Amino acid sequence: MTREGFEVSYDAAGEVSIIEGEARGDVAPDAVQATALAGGCSAGASEMEKAARAAGKSDILDRYAADYPKGPHDQPQSMCPAFGSLRVGLRMKRVATVLSGSACCVYGLTFVSHFYGARRSVGYVPFNSETLVTGKLFEDIREAVHDMADPDRYDAIVVTNLCVPTASGVPLRLLPPEINGVRIVGIDVPGFGIPTHAEAKDVLAGAMLAYARTEIMAGPVQRPASGKSDRPAVALLGEMFPADPMMIGAMLGPMGLAAGPVVPTREWRELYAALDCGVVAAIHPFYTASVREFESAGRTVVGSAPVGHDGTAAWLAAIGDAYNVPAAQVAAAQNAFLPAIKGALAGSRINGTITLSGYEGSELLVARLLIESGANVPYVGTACPKTKWSAADAEWLRAKGVKVTYRASLEDDLAAMEAIRPDLAIGTTPVVQKAKEMGIPALYFTNLISARPLMGPAGAGSLQQVINAAIGGKARMDHMRDFFEGVGRGDTAGVWEGSPNLRPDFRAQHQKKIDKAARAAKAEEMI
Repeated sequence: MTREGFEVSYDAAGEVSIIEGEARGDVAPDAVQATALAGGCSAGASEMEKAARAAGKSDILDRYAADYPKGPHDQPQSMCPAFGSLRVGLRMKRVATVLSGSACCVYGLTFVSHFYGARRSVGYVPFNSETLVTGKLFEDIREAVHDMADPDRYDAIVVTNLCVPTASGVPLRLLPPEINGVRIVGIDVPGFGIPTHAEAKDVLAGAMLAYARTEIMAGPVQRPASGKSDRPAVALLGEMFPADPMMIGAMLGPMGLAAGPVVPTREWRELYAALDCGVVAAIHPFYTASVREFESAGRTVVGSAPVGHDGTAAWLAAIGDAYNVPAAQVAAAQNAFLPAIKGALAGSRINGTITLSGYEGSELLVARLLIESGANVPYVGTACPKTKWSAADAEWLRAKGVKVTYRASLEDDLAAMEAIRPDLAIGTTPVVQKAKEMGIPALYFTNLISARPLMGPAGAGSLQQVINAAIGGKARMDHMRDFFEGVGRGDTAGVWEGSPNLRPDFRAQHQKKIDKAARAAKAEEMI
């Protein structure tokens, strides 16, 4: 009696063609995983990228490089990019999130997620050197999604590769597209490939839109829980304050239009409604992958946003052109809201010079609002890239004498603040910290500025109170700076029982070593 062997498998992953990595003569066959594991994330971005390309991730990294261009420096200083995509998944109903990465990274990401109110669990597939190198990690991930795929609980499961699994080529594309009716979405979000957490939101949003578009092309899909509007709708691209979509809907009403879903969405079926909209408003201009999916579906994309008087007038006109709305209806919408916006802007003026920086993607819109409120804003820095969807905002700002810096680094933001010495600095945590050390009033952009309505009349009157209150605290900042003068900076940082033991001779000797190394590097460049 003969017995033929057989293979037990979960799905058809074994039938998928394998992507070969790039041949590299300078790397031994087993050095790819060794590079990724040499120090985990501390192996360095360049080494991690080399390992990822050698492991077959070149297509993904090339796509990210085109969608989210870096420069003039490597990338801005911000939190781990994967927080952006993780946050998008955690805010969606009936969507589970699973991370594959170093334990320290997963801990940090889950901590930040719960700090921002996630209120749900984050899945984690752990690994060690053996499971990573042998491919057992992928098998563990596949087993995990099969165990989790319960259609009564989930519409989708998002699996995210962090730096080390991406560098080692863990092939999430081999996961089945669906299990028991639960969609499986696998994405790579390495810190060496995605510059900011804002753009990582686009990675997941774009992947979900691509998946939803294939479902739509395959046949009928679920109706959105909120129903379908009887008027043509405008999808809104980019996270915003909850009141803003309602205000945008009110402004679109006189034109016979409605506000569609906000992408990233809060529910899977809202993706279908977003793709059904004829026009997409790129409120945040860096959603490159999402725009590509909308344009592939034949949708028209309009940049900027209805912010301030000039911005609202231009945006309503652009939406009207995109939908071929009669000029009389566009004028009716403008006449209904522009006087109210002008009145709100005049109601509480801002008198002072402000520098503005952040990494949320709405920095240019906030700057427009501040200027129309009376503020002098000589500098705006955003960690996000330059795209055509923010061109109108940048042009308007430059016409007002504003220096707009895309992909701004912390050094750019600090240099602008130190040179201008504004009445108020709005920026990221280290910018705010430095400003307060200098006795300059400062506000954290993410929590105190972007977490407010910006659109229409509501947005026009939302910033003056908090801005004027901060500028008015200058005397208190001066008192605090004088009180703590000489404490907590430079050689006097920390707690000392006596005077710090300064060794200027050691410092001078170390500086000589640095100068010698710099001269040697310069000499090598000349050879």
